[in-house]
Amino acid sequence: MRVLLVGSGGREHALAWRLAASKELDELHAAPGNPGIASLATCHPVAAGDGDGLLGLARSLEVDLVVVGPEAPLVHGVADALRHAGIPVFGPSAAAARIEGSKLFAKAVMAAADVPTAAVLPEPRAPCVLKADGLAAGKGVVVCRTDAELAAGLEVARGFDGSVLVEELLEGPEVSVLAVCDGRDALALAPARDFKRAYDGDTGPNTGGMGSFAPVPDVDDVLLDALLERCVRPTLAELARRGTPFLGTLFAGLILTADGPRVLEFNCRFGDPETQSVLPLVDGDLLVALAAAAGGSLAGTTLGRLPASAVTVVLAAGGYPERSDVGTPIEGLEDAQGDGALVFHAGTARKDGRLVTNGGRLLGVTATGADLDEARTRAYAAADRIRIAGARRREDIALEAAARR
Repeated sequence: MRVLLVGSGGREHALAWRLAASKELDELHAAPGNPGIASLATCHPVAAGDGDGLLGLARSLEVDLVVVGPEAPLVHGVADALRHAGIPVFGPSAAAARIEGSKLFAKAVMAAADVPTAAVLPEPRAPCVLKADGLAAGKGVVVCRTDAELAAGLEVARGFDGSVLVEELLEGPEVSVLAVCDGRDALALAPARDFKRAYDGDTGPNTGGMGSFAPVPDVDDVLLDALLERCVRPTLAELARRGTPFLGTLFAGLILTADGPRVLEFNCRFGDPETQSVLPLVDGDLLVALAAAAGGSLAGTTLGRLPASAVTVVLAAGGYPERSDVGTPIEGLEDAQGDGALVFHAGTARKDGRLVTNGGRLLGVTATGADLDEARTRAYAAADRIRIAGARRREDIALEAAARR
């Protein structure tokens, strides 16, 4: 099978790593890719949002499947252009991707499907949550517990494009459920938890994600199945009823409240950095599953889970999320990998033969272990091996869950 992977981040590097292990893979290509992906695939200088360029590339390579990683190209219809040309795509249409592209649309779908979610409030009043209606790279949510936080949050909200949704503030542990979907049914991967705030103790501004772990100890298989049945499958059914079946990864961001689970948001793609923790735990051929979903039927397809845990620690630029870093040398990756860790490139580039920084989130360092404590110890030990002047990380990724376990 010839596969074209679209995207250039850590999520796409993790996908490339997993797809490259498939016995069904003949050729792996990426557009545009990154230095880490380049070690696994042939990279092409076509932007992820360039629908015409991707269509031309897919035709010239005679690919059997296109896997679209980022949300923005999906929301803007890249999958439609490819699918209309007869090229199988793992990724939803623009109409189905509105489940992430518009919070207001997602609320309407959940209401029609009777999916439990946070209530919409008529006006901002603490405590509440402010959400940008459109895409915001994971930074479009402001939690306001006090009047002072609300005032500051409203200032932030004015910087969002489009409408702002006001929701009730729910309390409880959060969980990310990533489900491979064929328009009707879904296969859930290991439940994960990410760390969105910039600094330890869940303080500071929201980011695209500073780390993750999987599986989540307080989500067993019984609860995971219940979340699929109560939240994911009804959403798939409602999207199909509207004539926009969802073929791709439906990512449910949930909160486990005292009154039961509630959906905080839906995303139309693999999570980042959750994917870096989830994919090392997959027991089975991911490529076969993605191709089956893209073909419209997961019947007979299974994906197991290895009896292990995974922890991902993100190394970010010192000024992230406000500022990126470009051109700083990156050293020690071979040492980290020699310790058995996976190092996924997110914001890197090659300059004069050297690996350098090229973004806000730079690398995701992932390690597995028999339990969360072992995986966490290995991930941080490997991260210690990597040298990037001025870079930082959170020190508490999976700390509470590992201690509780």
